[in-house]
Amino acid sequence: MPSIHPLAALVCVLASQAGYADSSVSTPVCKRFDEIYPTGKELCEKMWDGAFVYEPNENNAYTMWFFDDVNPNDATSKSLGKLNSSVHETCHLNYFHKDKPGPEPDEFTECHPWKKDACCAHGTVETRTKLKEGYGKEYHWDRCGAISPECERFFVQEACFYECDPNAGLFRKFHSSIYNESNPNHNEWQVHAMPIKASYCDSWFTACRKDKFCASDDGSFFSCAAEYKAVDQVAELQAQLKQAEDKSDGMDTGSIVGFVTAGVVIFALCVFGGCLVMKERAGKPVFGKLLDGPSESTAGVLPIDGPSESTADGLPIGCSNL
Repeated sequence: MPSIHPLAALVCVLASQAGYADSSVSTPVCKRFDEIYPTGKELCEKMWDGAFVYEPNENNAYTMWFFDDVNPNDATSKSLGKLNSSVHETCHLNYFHKDKPGPEPDEFTECHPWKKDACCAHGTVETRTKLKEGYGKEYHWDRCGAISPECERFFVQEACFYECDPNAGLFRKFHSSIYNESNPNHNEWQVHAMPIKASYCDSWFTACRKDKFCASDDGSFFSCAAEYKAVDQVAELQAQLKQAEDKSDGMDTGSIVGFVTAGVVIFALCVFGGCLVMKERAGKPVFGKLLDGPSESTAGVLPIDGPSESTADGLPIGCSNL
């Protein structure tokens, strides 16, 4: 009886995984901003999953950019009763943020409005590229193709605002008074319902209306990031397959096993991501939406196009016990 070469068998395993993952994940649909968001209100509120609220009464709202010597958002926080002292004593948010706001060096130019009193370190916001790439390529705002400079500038401003402005932390969803580290749905970085000037949101919409963005889940940046992450994992798996196929004739079994093992890990991550999405759709989230508590950020609407076995809850077998 003829035997199958172990290298060929391992490549076949990797190929089958890549094929299954590819059939289960599709690239998010891209649409024009004005096809996703009817107005600036929807852009500010839906893109960030409720982190910001469109506020017509601009005396009670914040701006994501300014040119004043003094941060005008501080006065807004005082008028809203959010800031009771003359200065901010802590940054509240905890991701790349500093513990306390303070001045940054002269080369701090990308997010220059906050140079005198910033919750971000210079190394975090050094350039536009650093801001875009800080959270991984799934959060690149140009995944649907290059966007206009006027549109991109608003994404840079929002990134600076979130990283640098001490006032953003005053709207932390799970504030220190209620934050429970043992609760998997809690985090220290999520902003919720922060009022943003309507004119700022409208200007953002005007600048970007002809550009394209991911349309998944009504244009949720976090759902889109979850989908792109799954797409990137599949692409990496397929690259591993090609590399294994190209080298299988001359490689020893141990080397090819390494490629297959990496592929199995990537495949498992894709399946797990699909399970999270199915849990969300079934109303039984594992972690909850990243901005509604990744995606508060994770919440992907990962398309599952291929047939799959399911449990009584409508979840794929293997997901029900997550």
